[in-house]
Formats: sequence, C-alpha cells, structure tokens
Amino acid sequence: EVLTPSVPEALRWLCQATNDLQAAHNDVRHCCSNWVLFKVHQALEKALVAAVLCCGEAFAGHGGLMDMAQRLEAEEPELRGLVLDVQWLCDCGVDGKATQYPNYHPFPMTPSEVFTIVDEEEVLKQAQKVLVTLKDHVGRK
Repeated sequence: EVLTPSVPEALRWLCQATNDLQAAHNDVRHCCSNWVLFKVHQALEKALVAAVLCCGEAFAGHGGLMDMAQRLEAEEPELRGLVLDVQWLCDCGVDGKATQYPNYHPFPMTPSEVFTIVDEEEVLKQAQKVLVTLKDHVGRK
C-alpha cells in the first residue's frame, strides 16, 4: 500500500512510534533484551517513515532504517547526525529480524540467548533522542 505524504499521516505514524518506544521501556530489565531491541526497531522505523512522509514523497516501502536515515539526512540538512545515531543503534542490535528469528544466528542459538549483553537504558536513551529529532522535524513542516 502506498502512503500519501501529509503531516497528519506523519503524525499518525509518530504516535505509534511513541507507543512502540514505550512498549520497549516496559520490557527493560525483564531478561528479554531482544524484545527491547525489536520494539526500538519498530519505533525507529515508524518515526523515519513519518519524516519521509513530510518530504512530500509517496511512500511505498523502504530498504531499512539506514536507507531511510541516509535519504533523510541527504535531503534535510537539519537532520545531520541522524545516520550516525541510527547506525549506533543498529550496531547495538536494533533489528527487525535478528532479534526475532533463530535462522539469523548460528545453530543452536536463539535471539533471546544472543542478545544478553545489551545496555538497554542507553539504547532507549539514544532511540528517544532520534524520535525527538524526527518529531521536531515533522513539527517544522
């Protein structure tokens, strides 16, 4: 489905991104870092989609968090640093697949076993920073 670019549609996506990030907060220190990372991925993905929708382009899909961040930073000078922030989060394990599916890891490991040494609070702090940056960006449109 192609999304029509508009500020109200972007705000709708930002609202869900905020909810997803809150859901990630709820999982902190409950021995499920892979779920924290997955929910942060979901929040970032929706916030980045919101920012793309404000660029006045129809949105019919994307190549992932880094692709959207690179596209946005290239088109919007005030978003300088977005790529580095998103890259840092991805390097920490923020991912929509590896956090959920065993086939992304060597047998017999599962995502819940792989993502055990994660500074969840630091990941959430960085994700919150990115969300605020993207909300501010949408707010200027």
